[in-house]
Amino acid sequence: RSNQNQQKSNNMEELQSTSLSRDHVTQHFIDFLKTFQRPGYDIFKQCHAFVENIAHKKVAAGGEDFSDSVQDFYQNMSEYLQNNLKGSPDVMETVMDEVERYVMGRLCKQLFCPDNTDDEKKDLAVQKRIRALHWVSIEMLCAPVDEQIPKVSDSVERAITDLIDLDSKKVPKDKLACVTRCSKHIMTAVQGSKKAAASADDFLPTLVYIVLKANPPRLHSNIQYITRFCNPSRLMSGEDGYYFTNLCCAVAFIEKLDAQSLNLSHEDFELYMSGASSPPGPKAASSGFREERCMAEPQLEPRRAEETRPLETDLIEWSEGQELSVLGMLEGTPVQTHISTAFTIDSDNIGGDSLPPPLQPQKFAG
Repeated sequence: RSNQNQQKSNNMEELQSTSLSRDHVTQHFIDFLKTFQRPGYDIFKQCHAFVENIAHKKVAAGGEDFSDSVQDFYQNMSEYLQNNLKGSPDVMETVMDEVERYVMGRLCKQLFCPDNTDDEKKDLAVQKRIRALHWVSIEMLCAPVDEQIPKVSDSVERAITDLIDLDSKKVPKDKLACVTRCSKHIMTAVQGSKKAAASADDFLPTLVYIVLKANPPRLHSNIQYITRFCNPSRLMSGEDGYYFTNLCCAVAFIEKLDAQSLNLSHEDFELYMSGASSPPGPKAASSGFREERCMAEPQLEPRRAEETRPLETDLIEWSEGQELSVLGMLEGTPVQTHISTAFTIDSDNIGGDSLPPPLQPQKFAG
């Protein structure tokens, strides 16, 4: 038994000496693992060996080979923890989060937007597309948000900031956290505008608007990176996976947005896209938030309610049917296409406990 204790002591000393000569990411990981004694040492050895192995390989075209390798490593590590680490499911999840933080913190520069893929080209195409749609107003999207209300305007700005901040993070989990914070600010903005609980039907049009306003850098690459290298359990459950799926749907909708979607003539749409003309601004009498513009009572404004149907239909089609082309299937995971149409967020559940089950994420085909 004394030999075992001495071995544990030697392991901890080895971790300590390694932490002094390694980067901050490695040191943070070692400090975290010290409390787990021998299993912590084994976890570090496996993660370190994996990182060094990947770091000396070239990125395959499309990055798919490394994606498979990382996902397989997550799976193997999860099985190791279940068999060797005594702890609650929350402890297991925390350890897996730290494993991802170490692995992707060390490999981010190599695996994010690699040179031999077309990620950068697609980033520029998405950015150009969003820039060309700068004229699209919140009224055209029927997003129930009144930016004249100071608190609502503040929530909109915070959502835009969080979406832009997505590109500054190195770890997929941290990037997902930006998406989730952005989405919660959107829900707060909708709730503050409607003075009522926000619905799922309010969320996607407003998210489309936020993406157009933010035009976040390297959006395609960030979506690819999250899909390829995030711990799959995080994408397949909870609010992170739900909000990320909606972001992918919003981007796909923007790429396909046309005149009919915005209830415009083809001629006007092309004029606005080319910059030859701009859409007329809202009238002073209707400059504030008017929910009835997109959800009017039939007896009052039947034509206006009818005219907004194309956008509504397009958004529903994207959210219900196009996830299969927006995200690629995670290997071995059955597709689920359940979409809840009746969840609300109020002051009691805005933390996310009542979110509908997310779709099973799939690899972004872009």
